[in-house]
Amino acid sequence: MSAPVEDPTFAAPWEARAFALAVALRDAGHLAWPTFSDRLAARIAADPGGRYYEHWLAALEDVSR
Repeated sequence: MSAPVEDPTFAAPWEARAFALAVALRDAGHLAWPTFSDRLAARIAADPGGRYYEHWLAALEDVSR
């Protein structure tokens, strides 16, 4: 029997949905991953103490404009 996961990848269901949305958009050709990655990095650099998936959502909003 394996030990329970103590540090889940996603802290809340909305984080998993945000991740899945970005991947689905990329897979459908609606999101250029390098552009998204650059925006995510910029968001994290501007607020390194912020929550990762809040930056993730903000980066998705940036590239959707």
